[in-house]
Amino acid sequence: MEKRVSLWQIFAVFAKIGAFTIGGGYAMIPLIQAELSKRGWLSDEELPDIVALSQSAPGVMAVNISIFAGHKLRGVKGSVAATLGSIVPSFLMILAIAMFFTAFRDNPWVERAFKGIRPVVVALIAVPMVKMARKSCKSWIHWVIAAAALALVAFLNVSPIYIIICVLILGYSITRWKH
Repeated sequence: MEKRVSLWQIFAVFAKIGAFTIGGGYAMIPLIQAELSKRGWLSDEELPDIVALSQSAPGVMAVNISIFAGHKLRGVKGSVAATLGSIVPSFLMILAIAMFFTAFRDNPWVERAFKGIRPVVVALIAVPMVKMARKSCKSWIHWVIAAAALALVAFLNVSPIYIIICVLILGYSITRWKH
């Protein structure tokens, strides 16, 4: 029988993730994957589903990921614990920055530090996306669809909503045609 995860454990893990994530929801993905899989709370196959749901739901992705992962662990109470855990550290940091940053905002060291963080955030976002693509794209057609979606969003500024709707219709049609 699987051990029940306490709400405090959920809060603490998501607070750790929230405290050490720079760059928002996508940057949380590798930390969520590492923290939740090492505890056996989330399998590698479940993460892409949670990310997909989080992207398609309205709101902040980091909060959506917390909601869905927390709900998987303990239902509504787990969602609340995970969400509070992921937002409380950010809220406290933003509060501290707002209180003290005005004195340092024109400091060249601070400006350089923030500019230096940007490439790291890009890497933190790219690595889990590549890992998810490797696990999700089982055939060449999956890779073509993923590349087409990337090109449409990145280079032609097509809304992801239209792509999701088209792929849902395509998937439904193919499944219906096969059966």
